[in-house]
Amino acid sequence: MPPDGAGADAREALRRMPVAGDAQRALRDRFVAHLDAHPDGVLRTCRPDHLTASTVVLSADASRVLLTLHAKAGRWFQLGGHLEPGDRTLAGAARREAVEESGLEVVVDPVPVHLDEHAVPFCGPDGDAHHLDVRFVAVAPDGARHAVSEESLDVRWWPVAGLPNPDLADPVALAVARVRGR
Repeated sequence: MPPDGAGADAREALRRMPVAGDAQRALRDRFVAHLDAHPDGVLRTCRPDHLTASTVVLSADASRVLLTLHAKAGRWFQLGGHLEPGDRTLAGAARREAVEESGLEVVVDPVPVHLDEHAVPFCGPDGDAHHLDVRFVAVAPDGARHAVSEESLDVRWWPVAGLPNPDLADPVALAVARVRGR
């Protein structure tokens, strides 16, 4: 059984998301169709696809982004992960993951900013999982100090113009535009 209300909330969050282009629109339609076909589509036990929630955490001036060096993937990513049974909303799950992975208390914008689908060979026993990642944005308080969780090898601020992972360019650019009101 999915977390209480998380599936319905996910559908609503996806429907109210402004999409940037045909590729994001196609992903949004795919994510909604997945949820319509799979009542457990927000849980990691839904195979091969399941929704995840993540947060692009920006500095107060939106010039830097806080990234985690993922222990299993060995790559830099935004903060995020799987929904848990107590999660009632996607934005709430994204916030919980951001707090757990960085130690920062952030407020997450409840409207998603970006979507991404990717294979995750280290997720689960069969290695056949696909994350349907719904990405949100938050701004860290000025001068906030982050921590490194046991899920990460490192957590650090990166300039938005000098990202260590080119796959982050679009979600970070959309997050910066959202925060700056463009």
